[in-house]
Amino acid sequence: MAVAEVKQVLTLVPQLMEIPHRRIWVAYDEEADVLYLNFQKPSHADDAELTDDNVIIRYQKGRIVGLTVLNASRWRTADM
Repeated sequence: MAVAEVKQVLTLVPQLMEIPHRRIWVAYDEEADVLYLNFQKPSHADDAELTDDNVIIRYQKGRIVGLTVLNASRWRTADM
């Protein structure tokens, strides 16, 4: 990993420190443009909801266990 890539990843540290989950597993499917975030392994969602932002929030017994971000690349340039 190049130094520039390390610096880019390090910009995420403040946001990651604010997330109430201590472990996060991340996978990105470039072909489908879907980003998967799991806060528990294994996670077996028993419920889910789709937000207006095309994010699927996955629940297990009422607790959020993961997020599936559809069309993830649009967040690169989205006005937040």
